[in-house]
Amino acid sequence: MHAPAASPRSPLRVAISFITVTLIWGSTWLVIKTQLGVVPVSWSITWRFLLAGTIMAGVALVSGKRLWLSPRGHAFALAVGLMQFCLNFNFVYRAEVHLASGLVALTFALLVIPNAVLSALFLGTRITPGFAIGSGIGIAGLALVFARDLFAPGADGGEIGLGMALAIAGVLAAGVANVMQASATGRAQPLEAGLAWAMFYGTAINAGVAWATAGPPVFDASPTYIAGLAYLGIVASAVAFSVYYALIREIGAGKAAYSSVIVPLVAMSLSTAFEGYRWSALAVAGAGLALVGLVIALRSRG
Repeated sequence: MHAPAASPRSPLRVAISFITVTLIWGSTWLVIKTQLGVVPVSWSITWRFLLAGTIMAGVALVSGKRLWLSPRGHAFALAVGLMQFCLNFNFVYRAEVHLASGLVALTFALLVIPNAVLSALFLGTRITPGFAIGSGIGIAGLALVFARDLFAPGADGGEIGLGMALAIAGVLAAGVANVMQASATGRAQPLEAGLAWAMFYGTAINAGVAWATAGPPVFDASPTYIAGLAYLGIVASAVAFSVYYALIREIGAGKAAYSSVIVPLVAMSLSTAFEGYRWSALAVAGAGLALVGLVIALRSRG
């Protein structure tokens, strides 16, 4: 006996979900800055996903859904926890030590590229010529954005280069996790329970890394740190991931991926307002070129 199909949501509700995810993740990059300083990076990420996983588990239990996973499901959640909630975020947080938050967000707009390449390699999807051309334009645009800072007189090219490398490593880790979610095994996992366990496994790995590299647990009781942690753990993780995965099931991964083009616009605007990022004509042209390239790539996905 088949369960009845879920009724499609109205276009207005879909639009609200899309806008919600875009605004939340667009602001996340700036809020991460509040987590850097007193608390070592890996401990900040540990607290974030301990909070997020607890919220996800609570949501599942309150809504009457089981947290049970099969052994294969736990192995899958462990892998997602490592790639998405450990490696990805460790690279992202550390990249923001060296770069403005908006620039890290702009780099993450290129996530559609490893998503497509890894999907072609492991899931048998097709890469179209239009996607390749759009991706090339996007990469060229991103290079222009960083060119001013890399080659300006007195610029610390090593610092900027390290930030870029960390951001790109985060993109690759997130790409692996996304392709795992798109696999048959990933789609078979229950949303709330799968996310909760992946976040808990990520928390455990992060805690191990933090203790090994930075010593015993550290916490910052300042209002700014706690507010940032609450926003990142509850809103940007538990809420946003749930809404985004539901959106993917509603409109498909291709259309949902357009958020990756809009998120950097929000992030760069906030970086300009609160971090004093100064735009040059070359950076404006590069950002525009990168986003146009990514739109072309997304519209040409096979």
